[in-house]
Amino acid sequence: MSVPLLKIGAVLSTMAMVTNWMSQTLPSLVGLNGTVSRAGASEKITLFQSPEEGWQLYTSAQAPDGKCICTAVIPAQSTCSRDGRSRELRQLMEKVQNVSQSMEVLELRTYRDLQYVRSMETLMRSLDARLRAADGSLSAKSFQELKDRMTELLPLSSVLEQYKADTRTIVHLREEVRNLSGSLATIQEEMGAYGYEDLQQRVMALEARLHACAQKLGCGKLTGVSNPITIRAMGSRFGSWMTDTMAPSADSRVWYMDGYYKGRRVLEFRTLGDFIKGQNFIQHLLPQPWAGTGHVVYNGSLFYNKYQSNVVVKYHFRSRSVLVQRSLPGAGYNNTFPYSWGGFSDMDFMVDESGLWAVYTTNQNAGNIVVSRLDPHTLEVVRSWDTGYPKRSAGEAFMICGVLYVTNSHLAGAKVYFAYFTNTSSYEYTDVPFHNQYSHISMLDYNPRERALYTWNNGHQVLYNVTLFHVISTAGDP
Repeated sequence: MSVPLLKIGAVLSTMAMVTNWMSQTLPSLVGLNGTVSRAGASEKITLFQSPEEGWQLYTSAQAPDGKCICTAVIPAQSTCSRDGRSRELRQLMEKVQNVSQSMEVLELRTYRDLQYVRSMETLMRSLDARLRAADGSLSAKSFQELKDRMTELLPLSSVLEQYKADTRTIVHLREEVRNLSGSLATIQEEMGAYGYEDLQQRVMALEARLHACAQKLGCGKLTGVSNPITIRAMGSRFGSWMTDTMAPSADSRVWYMDGYYKGRRVLEFRTLGDFIKGQNFIQHLLPQPWAGTGHVVYNGSLFYNKYQSNVVVKYHFRSRSVLVQRSLPGAGYNNTFPYSWGGFSDMDFMVDESGLWAVYTTNQNAGNIVVSRLDPHTLEVVRSWDTGYPKRSAGEAFMICGVLYVTNSHLAGAKVYFAYFTNTSSYEYTDVPFHNQYSHISMLDYNPRERALYTWNNGHQVLYNVTLFHVISTAGDP
């Protein structure tokens, strides 16, 4: 009796993630196609920029009718002008080709996941057959227990069917992108106006559909971190850089803070493109110096640790003033409980889908990591959790969907090793590879707006995409 129940339990655990077929985010950092030089070679990357200046590529998402779609977003203001039509068409062709390539990758990964789904479907049928065959060989109580567990699997049948339908949708969308590319090629050859405005309307309609879906994409469990995308090499070995996690998509300002102690100068770049080129920036001079690199920009304000104290400071960029500051009760500071790399990293501030967090350690917690939810207006602690993980053994940490993820080192060979779930006050050890390209990470933060990790790695500003699995209940509700 125990073996069949164990197998059913394994199916329940596995199928809880079966609809989360989304692989690494299609270049979700939107807008600007750039080139990053690396040891004499170049790698084409996709970066985000304001909608007025470039395209946007969104990841797969679920529409209200349950279908999974993926498409490109064309800027509303910068295309379909009658001047410079040849240049516009050429650029449009390049963008659609990029989308088509991304769709090829997505279709391949979806096909692999579909094979897994089919194997799960076969397993469910096999279990059902064994259940029927075991009618006379089990006691009434054991048979009823097995039958009840099998009944729990029945709602997953509809999930399997929906998953296969979603796979067909991906194939259909890929053909739609191919048709769009063909239409563009025809227009480019004829250089006429026929069908051009209609083409833009089709793309804009896809934009509206996917943008709505992207906003509904729920939280999930971290299962993968992409290869690094180097944005720029600038500054000293230690520092931090970030965007505002609460800003609208049109706001792509970048903040840059070099060094890990006694610094006061914050550079604000107008866009990521300006940050890459080192142009169009303004300077903020903080009234009080910072400690560490665990700063975060949230809803127009900078949250940081005041040097040689356990005080949290909220500095408002527009008014250039400190709105509030408050001591974090019992928090260690001045290299008392830093991450493994030191650098006055006693206090680390983070933002995820649920709000503002502080990660630190107190003497009372014997050097273990404490994670606290903060009120962003008053900086008061709303609730705290003792994770039990020693902070000096952690390379860096970040929050995603209320889960604290910890790396086991700041050096080469690091991986995401530990996860603490605040919703259940529980933890687990993980093994998520993390490519530490420049061998010394001194800042690691998750941005829920871009669903990407920002890092400062030995004087390099680097981005990572993340892969999240969206867990569903057995009833099929996300």
